Amino acid sequence: MSFHPRRALAVFWKDFLDLRKNPSLLLAMAALPLVLVVVPVVVVWTYTRNPDDSNLRVVALFYDPTLPLNANAGRFLVERTLLDWFGMFLVMPVFVPILVSSQSVAGERERRTLEPLLASPVTAMELVAGKSLASLVPAVLISWVAFLLLCIGVDVVGWPLGQGLLMPNALWTFGVLVLAPLFAFFGNGVAVLISARVAEARTAQQLSALVVLPLVGLVAGQVAGVLNAGPVYYAVQGAVVLLLDVALLWASVRLLDRERLLSRWG
Repeated sequence: MSFHPRRALAVFWKDFLDLRKNPSLLLAMAALPLVLVVVPVVVVWTYTRNPDDSNLRVVALFYDPTLPLNANAGRFLVERTLLDWFGMFLVMPVFVPILVSSQSVAGERERRTLEPLLASPVTAMELVAGKSLASLVPAVLISWVAFLLLCIGVDVVGWPLGQGLLMPNALWTFGVLVLAPLFAFFGNGVAVLISARVAEARTAQQLSALVVLPLVGLVAGQVAGVLNAGPVYYAVQGAVVLLLDVALLWASVRLLDRERLLSRWG
């Protein structure tokens, strides 16, 4: 199968321009990062405004009964919050591509632009590459900007705890630079596949959004103290998502084949 980067970039630029014309979609893309930045900053501020509060130690002992007597409970809870919130932050690079990619095929059909696109010489691989870039680039950029704002906010409100900057740490840096693109590709792949199988973009969006529920469930397990997630846990999670990305790429290329789409929607 031939692959011409210029054709893929043309598909990317077309979808990118369509994205700019959809203010409701842009608003939805901005809402989730705002929540994922503001909430942990407020929680860290709550823990740091009175770090000697005896109630903080009670909460800290719930997570770690072996916490030494001389340990700073406020500092412990802040670090615990940042560790737990890391899993929730990864929901963003999954969810943002879903908002964009759910429009990829079903949205094209609703706007009656699918037929001209299929009539062009673009191949399935070029179509997948272009549409994936149109959702991956905004998702990764939004994740990086949100991460930067989170680091600034946490370090400002957490400064009274002392002992240097709280963010960025190694886990978050690895997550934003490595895991976030992998998760973004996963969300994009799921949305593209579902978008190619349903008639409406809204249906594709709703069905694709269900994939974030397991991630939210894992974070809930962490917060409840049932699941003890750490660097090894996230490394394994990243390896699993990488394998899923490869499988989704293969399936997307097969499903977005021109002949298959024409036979399905023709």
